[in-house]
Amino acid sequence: MIYDNQSTYIKSKIRNKVLDGKDRKETENFQFETFQLHAGHTPSIATRARAAPIYATTSFTFESAEHAANVFGAVFEQRMAALEGGTNAISTSSGQAAQFVAISTICSIGDNIISTSCLYGGTYIQFKVTLPRLGINVKFVQGDDPEEFSRLIDDKTRAIYLPVIVDNTFGGYLIKPIEHGANIVVHSAMKWIGGHGTTRQ
Repeated sequence: MIYDNQSTYIKSKIRNKVLDGKDRKETENFQFETFQLHAGHTPSIATRARAAPIYATTSFTFESAEHAANVFGAVFEQRMAALEGGTNAISTSSGQAAQFVAISTICSIGDNIISTSCLYGGTYIQFKVTLPRLGINVKFVQGDDPEEFSRLIDDKTRAIYLPVIVDNTFGGYLIKPIEHGANIVVHSAMKWIGGHGTTRQ
């Protein structure tokens, strides 16, 4: 999940800077290709390794009580935030987990979201079954008419869920939803990020 500057409530819960050790001014002229290679990692003084090293360890020490941090995850998260033009990112075990974390973070019992009914099957079940069990109502719109979405918005509506440009899963650098007003972007990393499994073969 990638967050933009508008998501201040969520932003306060996230830990990463987009480019470790570099301020925003220093990086404003960087292009997509530079972010792909360098965002999220600064070579350590000890190793001078250009790429993030792979450490043969099962455990890390922590400077604070935050036990979710990990060297590998932090580089990936910061790099994804930079590529999307966001400020922060969180990696999860799946796209379904990412959208659940996003929705359950911004919604409480009694709140609702509005979604198109044209969804991936797993997302539809999550919205139709799982979220209502937690007291989060999902209002479905048949079709893509903006007026239909508008009519369903009330004072308890916290989000509108729209898969766009094939959920941006195939978009990569072609489109950045944050530049078009999205506050949260969810990716399935096994698509363009992981090369549809080709990077594992």
